[in-house]
Amino acid sequence: MEESKSKLKLAVYWAAACGGCCVSVLDVHEKLFDVVAAADLVFWPIALDTKYSGIEAMPNKYIDLTLFNGAVRNSENEHMAKLLRNKSKILVAYGSCAHMGGIPGLANFTSKEEILSRVYNESESVINPENVRPVPEYEVKEGILDIPQFYNDVRALSQVVDVDYIIPGCPPQTERLLEVFTAIVSGAELPQKGSVVGAGIKAQCDDCVRKKSENKKIKKFYRPWEIIDDGVTCFLEQGVLCMGPATRAGCGHRCIKGNAPCRGCYGPPPGAADPGAKMMSAIASVIDEKEPEEISRIIEDIADPAGLFYRFSLPVSLIRRKVM
Repeated sequence: MEESKSKLKLAVYWAAACGGCCVSVLDVHEKLFDVVAAADLVFWPIALDTKYSGIEAMPNKYIDLTLFNGAVRNSENEHMAKLLRNKSKILVAYGSCAHMGGIPGLANFTSKEEILSRVYNESESVINPENVRPVPEYEVKEGILDIPQFYNDVRALSQVVDVDYIIPGCPPQTERLLEVFTAIVSGAELPQKGSVVGAGIKAQCDDCVRKKSENKKIKKFYRPWEIIDDGVTCFLEQGVLCMGPATRAGCGHRCIKGNAPCRGCYGPPPGAADPGAKMMSAIASVIDEKEPEEISRIIEDIADPAGLFYRFSLPVSLIRRKVM
């Protein structure tokens, strides 16, 4: 028991997310034994039979490290974000959804009412003549069911509570998690609070190994399935939109090495406040036309630019959401 008391207390929580971040924690493979040797998992709903009440009963700052993955989409997510903030010495926004809102954040291009209307009234597979909708409380014979309140806006973790560190990625690279965990276990000096850790300070393009020319000139944009990638040349020079110019390096270019363009999951590099604006600037610099009509024609090749440029970052971007 004395050995157990000396271990770090580790928590992992899953909010509005797909589960990939939790899988990335397991992807440490045999290094999991090192983690278990150094830390006791005290809370991980996806893997352990732990209850919210158990967390509520803990003293403040009882948990040494919490990896919070997922966006804040509803009242349950917000409650747990605030609870784990109080109970944790170090709270990490783990992954793109906690970092920037992620894929769930694309819902900010619509509204709560439009989403509920689509799901409960307009969907082709739904018959709902009585317009039944979810309610916060519903009485059944066993008692009162409490249902989390569905918010109009999706938010990143830092928009709800103070965050100590950010580990970006969709999901984060397991090697980066081990680096941060090892630093905490060893007592190494950690970076300034609020820092992005386990990532670089350059843009993806600066480290990308694909061949680039000094003067990119694009006359047409393609979706990846519309051309045959040569596996060597910069995606953007082939006319395939790649978020590399507007994305922080540090992931190891795994998508690009797999012959897929960067999606932007590591967020913008330092100094770039808005990935969408950064990407639009990059595109404007490579279009090989001067006539407004031709420029418009080329831009029309870009399918869903808002969804592409803000795939992971809409809630923390300059625009934040669609104005309703």
